[in-house]
Amino acid sequence: MIYYGHTAGSLNLVQLQDDIDKLKADFNSSHSDVADGGPIIVEKLKNWTERNEKRIILSQIVSMYLEMLENTDKSKPHIKHISEELYTLKNNLPDGVKKVKDIMDLAKLPMNDLRIQRKAANELFSILQKLVDPPSFKRKRSQSQRRCNC
Repeated sequence: MIYYGHTAGSLNLVQLQDDIDKLKADFNSSHSDVADGGPIIVEKLKNWTERNEKRIILSQIVSMYLEMLENTDKSKPHIKHISEELYTLKNNLPDGVKKVKDIMDLAKLPMNDLRIQRKAANELFSILQKLVDPPSFKRKRSQSQRRCNC
């Protein structure tokens, strides 16, 4: 079974759980304030249901964890192991990383800038066409497969 570029046997979840338990101890994650406000990351996954959508959000989550681990003692074997596994997963999600960057770049566009407004106005019809006429390659493929009486 392949899960986001990793084969099921190559990602040793038992070893990772042990390493994550050590990481939790490093961060004193049994502290009472951890429960305040509920989960901060797992909740974000609920709205991302399709596999390709999940690749986008998971690539961002993996990047966040890598950033978090950058500020830790990387000489500890458990941190090194977790980081290596996260880097491997991140490298298997390159399209997700790019898509997240695209979304972030769009969010940063200064829509009150006249030059940006002009460009956006020129592109509006093309964007609306993509919303109204989504690609129908899946439908065409399934129709052609039904016609074949092989």
